[in-house]
Amino acid sequence: MLGTFGGALEARHIDAANGRLSADVTGEVETEDGVLVIRRIHVRFTLAAPESVRETVDRVHGMYAMRCPLYRTLHTAITLTSSVQLAAWST
Repeated sequence: MLGTFGGALEARHIDAANGRLSADVTGEVETEDGVLVIRRIHVRFTLAAPESVRETVDRVHGMYAMRCPLYRTLHTAITLTSSVQLAAWST
């Protein structure tokens, strides 16, 4: 998901390379018949970028998932969500 989101940003001339884009992933596990089962995964992206690109970043975030092989493979079995925040940016 990180690679697909980053690639979509790069295609729109938003630098997501060299550590500017990172992700923290949280999973929620439940027990089903004594077996641990992953039910939900949330990916929180952080992008070091100026506020001026927020509209484009939000638009890309709203559409990238269905272009992501991992998301397309798992989204019917596990609830996958993501969010994005902008972090301080410096040149």
